[in-house]
Parts: sequence; structure tokens; C-alpha cells
Amino acid sequence: MDLPITAVEKGKPVHFKNPPKAFYEAIGGEEGMKELMYNFYDKIYESKIAHFFPQDEEEFEEVKKKNSKFFIQICGGPKVYENESKGMELNEYMIRIHDDFSINENNRIEWLGTMREALADKAQHVDIGLIREFWEYLEAFSKLTVNNFADGSTYYAAYTQVKED
Repeated sequence: MDLPITAVEKGKPVHFKNPPKAFYEAIGGEEGMKELMYNFYDKIYESKIAHFFPQDEEEFEEVKKKNSKFFIQICGGPKVYENESKGMELNEYMIRIHDDFSINENNRIEWLGTMREALADKAQHVDIGLIREFWEYLEAFSKLTVNNFADGSTYYAAYTQVKED
């Protein structure tokens, strides 16, 4: 699957738009999104960034459930993540949660590569155009979680979502 990854440029504004609801519907709605995300997190647990996640199996299951809800809602599904975001816009909330972790570009690339694998496993039936729109969101949004740079500096990205018509 040709899903490119572009480099983060510290301090450069990142604009993105939420994935289309058509991706959510094509992946199979709530159940299909859960299947994709559970597959993704099972792969994460075996990846180079597993240390960012709870090592206790029950706690990790909770992360999978919670993060699946985020992706269900951000992709246009039911509002199943509202209580988690404490009144903040979902993307902004998710960016701020990642401020608590020291995330570098290599971590981001590992995360995206793992998502690419999950999409190859679980989205084979989805139109490639919809997959690319979902990917564009992930690829751009993930730049906003990187806060630790090769020069030893830290930078916490500002929230800059594209306003949709």
C-alpha cells in the first residue's frame, strides 16, 4: 500500500481534516473500526514503541477500547468518546494527552508503519481513495504528537485543524 510518510518540521503549522465518514462506513462501522484498531494495537504491543503502553494485559485492553472509541468518533461514527475528552475538541484533547510522553520522529514512524500494516490486514475491502484520506489524517495529525527532537529540544505543537465546509 503506497501510504507516504513525510517528515515533521519543528514549529511548522500542521493542517489536517478529519477522516471521511465514508471510511468509517466502508471499514464496517463500529465493529469494523474496532477490528482495525484492535489489530493495530496488537501489533503495537509487539513493536519498538510498546514501552509507551501499559504492559499489564488488562490495562492494555482498556487502552484498546478507549482508543477505538476515539477513532470511531473522529471518523464520523457515534459520539462514544465524548466523556473522555472532558469537553475539549477530540483532536486537541488527543494532542494534549501525548504531551505527557517523550515522542520523537522515529516513534511516530513506527506508529504509522504499524498502522499501515493494520490497514493492509483489515482494510483490503475498502476503496484505496478512502484509505488514503484516512491515512492523510493520521500522517498529518501524528506530526502534532512529536515533541522530542534530534537536536535535544522539545516543542509542543499548536492545534491547527482545517475547517471543513
